Amino acid sequence: MPISLYNSLTRRAETFAPLDPQRVTMYVCGPTVYSYVHIGNARGPVVFDVLARLLRRHYPNVVYARNITDVDDKINAAALEQGVGIETITGKFTAAYREDMAALGITPPDVEPCATTHIAPIVAMIERLIVDGHAYVAEGHALFDVASYPDYGSLSGRDTDELIAGARVEVAPYKKNPVDFVLWKPSTPELPGWDSPWGRGRPGWHIECSAMAEKHLGETIDIHAGGNDLLFPHHENEIAQSTCAHGGKTFARWWLHNGMLTFDGRKMSKSLGNVLQLHEMLKHHPAEALRLRLMSGHYRQPLDWSDAAIAQSVSTLDGWYRVLRDLAHVVADTAQLPVPAAIEAALCDDLNTPQALAELSVLADAARAQGTPEAKAALLGGGALLGLLQQDPEAWLKRAGGSEVDAARVEALLEERRAARAARDFARADAIRGELSAMGVTIEDGAQGTRWSVVKA
Repeated sequence: MPISLYNSLTRRAETFAPLDPQRVTMYVCGPTVYSYVHIGNARGPVVFDVLARLLRRHYPNVVYARNITDVDDKINAAALEQGVGIETITGKFTAAYREDMAALGITPPDVEPCATTHIAPIVAMIERLIVDGHAYVAEGHALFDVASYPDYGSLSGRDTDELIAGARVEVAPYKKNPVDFVLWKPSTPELPGWDSPWGRGRPGWHIECSAMAEKHLGETIDIHAGGNDLLFPHHENEIAQSTCAHGGKTFARWWLHNGMLTFDGRKMSKSLGNVLQLHEMLKHHPAEALRLRLMSGHYRQPLDWSDAAIAQSVSTLDGWYRVLRDLAHVVADTAQLPVPAAIEAALCDDLNTPQALAELSVLADAARAQGTPEAKAALLGGGALLGLLQQDPEAWLKRAGGSEVDAARVEALLEERRAARAARDFARADAIRGELSAMGVTIEDGAQGTRWSVVKA
């Protein structure tokens, strides 16, 4: 089954065909680690994690790189404010990022390069650009000469004259042209810096990704992905400098961009006070519900975020996990789970996760109705490709939001209820049911006894 992906560069969906089927390469722009990331920063890692899972089903070797930007003006500012080295800031928030990604069920990338450990390749790439006439040095800065690359703007569709007129670029006296961008900048004594042919300094943001992609994936890569807020200038600049550094070779053959998150219909922004830190949200909501919500809209479209949407995701997962709990006695072969054709077809159609989730609901209904090992395995297999339904059903159903309920208290109340019913004290039994309901716990009486689960997010 061929994979079709929308290519931002050509502005159309194209059947994916890697340059080398024995080594498929994908690069995703990672975080700048000066603070905890917000929930919107997790959408790309989640959807492109699904893409990596899909690619691994089709190709024997996928090399997936997601970088860490660990030198940046925001990092420098945080370090100066706290009176610590940048490694203190970046170490803390890199660890937090990895922890949060793991909580969301995101498989770690094969390569996770950091900018500070790639200074030599960065300097080498800048030197090549200068020698080939695509960059120049001015007042301790190395800058890319945009005029030397006629195709600049092909990804974003922006015209350089329009950019200048709209003041969308930093105007500086040392630039030949206002649209030229920084490859290397000087560092004052209090700032981090490295030796270079142009003096002590630090790299610009854009050159970091180009150098790290070249180092680990090669001069031409199959897929480059990230949020659509990176399309310009970051990805546009990456194309320009990488193409010129590689003698005109194509940098990335497919460009994929995920849409942004809104909050109750409004763009997330610090000025509006509606930026939701992922690290905090994971303390209050089940991680799997956040993952499900991030996949609930097509990745290229905006996705609205709300408390009601999270509650709906929890409710959906509750239903699916109840099916699996009810089938606990049905033994399915989990060593080699099948991937249902309908789910794979949806994902092969430009990573259509909403359709894949709809198919997962169909599988849940079928498993509930049929109760067979094959139906259960299909549900688990479809969930696995999406990174869902891999928890113990009982453990999932006994969670309240992101924290555990007092299971011992619940069991004590259930024991008291059993005793009350045996004594035909139905008023007390009903009162206990009400107390459990107030805790967010629902109970089900059946032939196998009384089972309980948590229903509130």
